Formats: sequence, C-alpha cells, structure tokens
Amino acid sequence: MRIGSIVIDCRNFEQMMNFWQHALHYVPLYPAAGGWVILTDPAGRGPNVSINHAPEVENHRNRLHLDLYAGDQKAEVNRLVALGAKLHRSPEPGEDFTVLEDPGGNLFCVVDAKGR
Repeated sequence: MRIGSIVIDCRNFEQMMNFWQHALHYVPLYPAAGGWVILTDPAGRGPNVSINHAPEVENHRNRLHLDLYAGDQKAEVNRLVALGAKLHRSPEPGEDFTVLEDPGGNLFCVVDAKGR
C-alpha cells in the first residue's frame, strides 16, 4: 500500500485547483469534473494532490486526508481495522474507496488501486 493522493477539501474549487496546479507544476490526471480533480506530478516523483469541492466542511471531516492506494483493498481495510482503525463508511455503488478513521478520529480512504 502507498500514499496515492493527498486530498484537499475546499470551498472555492477553481481557486484551489489553479493555485496547487501552478504551485507544484502539476497537471490534471483527468479533466476536472463535478468539483473534483486529481493533480499529478508529470515527472512521476511526487504523490498526487486531489482537490475536492466541499462547500460546507463537516465537523468530523478533515480538510486534508490521505488516499491510500491498495492492490488488495479488502485485505488492507481488514489489516488497518485490526491495527485500530474504525470503519467510517463503506463504498457506495460506483465508488472505489472505503473511508476509515484512524485512532485519533482522522478520516482517510483506502482506494481499490488494482491496475494503477
């Protein structure tokens, strides 16, 4: 398992996307859609930085979180729960991620990254 993306929740999506794209000299992995974009290092050295439009950040939600890419998502989720993480939310139809909480209550995602 590896850090695949550092996710930044924000109220002003366009402003944050433009700032981080230019600050890091990153490029969109796919075109931005629905208030979501994955910015990637064109040289392939750094982790992705994802920008997520979240107009009302919830009290229990971090403004920054990790997306952990896993080749065997189910096994990694089970391993992390055994280490002390708690299941926060299972994937909904069409989603490739499970949301967990670390022992301090910080949210993070385990993404099914088979083939990535």
